[in-house]
Amino acid sequence: MAVKEVDKTNFEQEVLQSDIPVMVDFWAPWCVPCRVIAPLVERLAEQYAGRLKVAKLNVDENHELAIRYQVMSIPTLIFFKNGQVIDRIIGVPREPERVIVQKIEEVIGAS
Repeated sequence: MAVKEVDKTNFEQEVLQSDIPVMVDFWAPWCVPCRVIAPLVERLAEQYAGRLKVAKLNVDENHELAIRYQVMSIPTLIFFKNGQVIDRIIGVPREPERVIVQKIEEVIGAS
């Protein structure tokens, strides 16, 4: 499963109504740290296909969603389950793969 592009037209259906947990990458094209973690986000989307949906949301084109979810800095990864925000990672962690994988495992393992 590839990363799904979401925006205001499909956010509710793809994220809030998803049957499985969702990790949304709030990003912008000009954001260098966003580009740094993009390949990792893509790889994790494939690695966790069927257990976690991975989506990307361009904050420049979707200001209202960035405001709604209090995204003040990018990249921000927000984890949703059953339509609710359950956690977030702001910025690029020192060990991005370890930190993000640990958070994914917590999210998909939580009942």
